Amino acid sequence: MTAINTAGKSASVVEKAAKAKGIAKAKAVAPDHAARIGSTPATKFRGDPAIFGQLVEDHDRHRALLAMIADSDAGSKDRTRLFKELNRELKAHAAAEEQALWSSVLRNPKTTDDGRHAVAEHKQIDDMLADLAARDMGKKGWLKRFAALKDKYLHHIREEEQEQFVAAEKTLSDADKRYMLRVFNARKRAEKAAAKLDKKIRLK
Repeated sequence: MTAINTAGKSASVVEKAAKAKGIAKAKAVAPDHAARIGSTPATKFRGDPAIFGQLVEDHDRHRALLAMIADSDAGSKDRTRLFKELNRELKAHAAAEEQALWSSVLRNPKTTDDGRHAVAEHKQIDDMLADLAARDMGKKGWLKRFAALKDKYLHHIREEEQEQFVAAEKTLSDADKRYMLRVFNARKRAEKAAAKLDKKIRLK
């Protein structure tokens, strides 16, 4: 029997709508560019109205941006525009997620390791973004390095959606999750407005 949410819609319909919303936000950056993200890891949070649903919607947006960049032409305006948007999105999302969610999760001994792991990967991803920004997007080597970032980020968000969010949710009340969503949205707006394209070659 298909699960039904409180609004009377089937869970599959809600999930599809939430996923489409995230993809549409990415498509708005380059409307003529296809966004083929294919199947995504199963998560119970897609379409949820609280903090975890918003985080997963962002993740779907990022999946679409990653797919569009990977499919873009070397040195094209689309690649440049999409990468700049990805940079702003990932930086703002990580900073807001750390303040709204992981700052609380880190204080709970049951979820401290999950919080540390997520935050450490945010730093690794940020370093990879800076390295890509410092290199010529028109060269073949750039796309190879970008593929490494894509793989790293997709692994990171799969872990969050299937493991870390699940563990964190068990320690939070409904009021906690509603408050975290408000904090996340406000912080992300501020961070995205201030985001810069840092450039720094990684030596390894």
